[in-house]
Amino acid sequence: MPKMKTKKTFAKRVKVTGTGKLMRHHNFTSHFASNKTHKQKVQLRKTALVSKTDVKRDRALLQG
Repeated sequence: MPKMKTKKTFAKRVKVTGTGKLMRHHNFTSHFASNKTHKQKVQLRKTALVSKTDVKRDRALLQG
């Protein structure tokens, strides 16, 4: 059976940390910024961890 290929589109959106956790960017940042508070915009700039419920599925997309 051939090796599974990494889903490159997903690999570009997620980074694996040194401890094996998955980091992602927030959504809702590209437009309509005037409707958001300064606090919201600052917090959306930071990266976030992928939810525990999604990690199993996301790792399957990355194995390759």
